[in-house]
Amino acid sequence: MRKTVPRSWVTALCVAACSSVLFAADGQADPAKVFDGQIKMVENEFVSLAEAMPANRYNFAPTKGEFKGVRSFADQVKHVASVTYLVAAALRGEKPPVDTGGETGPASAKTKDEIVKYAKDAFAYAHTAVGTLTAENLLGEIDSPFGEGKTSRLDAANILAWHAFDHYGQMVVYARMNGIVPPASRK
Repeated sequence: MRKTVPRSWVTALCVAACSSVLFAADGQADPAKVFDGQIKMVENEFVSLAEAMPANRYNFAPTKGEFKGVRSFADQVKHVASVTYLVAAALRGEKPPVDTGGETGPASAKTKDEIVKYAKDAFAYAHTAVGTLTAENLLGEIDSPFGEGKTSRLDAANILAWHAFDHYGQMVVYARMNGIVPPASRK
């Protein structure tokens, strides 16, 4: 009979191992490290899925059922990257360093390679933006990345993970409709 370690033990071990990374010497959580970890997690899943979809299926969008007017796979990737740039720029208090096309991405990014690079660069920029977060400035107000007044750095930083995962879920459906098993599901 094979013995397995209870999941609660594995979880506790992971928390203990990560606590030295996530917490500063004074026992306070380090917001920069916490949010950087969240971005790394979504980046790994999102980019690996973007890379897994074949180039000839990048313009796929479902048409049967309630899918009228939805974004194509390529448009999903570009949208997430654009919003990532917009939010990261707001956290840094600057304009995005690239053309975001609003929230649709640059029209110039057309091929799979160009779109994947745009997404990777957006996540790299997001890592630098969350690196500016501290316990002292986390609740401070910044201009909303969407031009709607003010928001806190905490609210903006949260967008970086949940927004990408929201669209990742849609992209998983598109990939599976094309016979592609998402890399995260292959493990």
